[in-house]
Amino acid sequence: MIKKINKAILEQISKEAGESGRLRKNYNYHPDFNDPINRMLNAVEPGSYVQPHKHENPDKREVFLLLEGKLLVVFFTNEGVISDHLILDKKQHFGVEIPPATWHTIISLESGTVVYEIKDGPYLPADDKNFAAWAPKEGETGCTVYIAGILDQLNIQL
Repeated sequence: MIKKINKAILEQISKEAGESGRLRKNYNYHPDFNDPINRMLNAVEPGSYVQPHKHENPDKREVFLLLEGKLLVVFFTNEGVISDHLILDKKQHFGVEIPPATWHTIISLESGTVVYEIKDGPYLPADDKNFAAWAPKEGETGCTVYIAGILDQLNIQL
């Protein structure tokens, strides 16, 4: 079956992300979590917090291709120091491939941001992500301050 990506789907998933408590929403193209290649739309609104993490043991690559909006991708050392970053936008960087075992997070810089995400499968919640102990957990106090600190360090305005 042909699986289409169109404006209507992007608008719907962005709307759902804005209405969700996490300010994020996935729209999966893989039929189940056992698929060897997980493919999805990932709508991320400003204010959403993705705890820095890496995909290791099992090692997985992750790709983000920008479809709408603007997304900051931040990379860290093992100690939690920012080592690199890029902004996915329609002007210069359209996507990024993140190697396995690379600490990273994403921060939406614009409402309506949607990426096409591709990641090695299968998806098993128990070992999909190794979360950074040096960053707040999702839902903890301090997530908003942590994001603001990253933006301030990188001199990025929302």
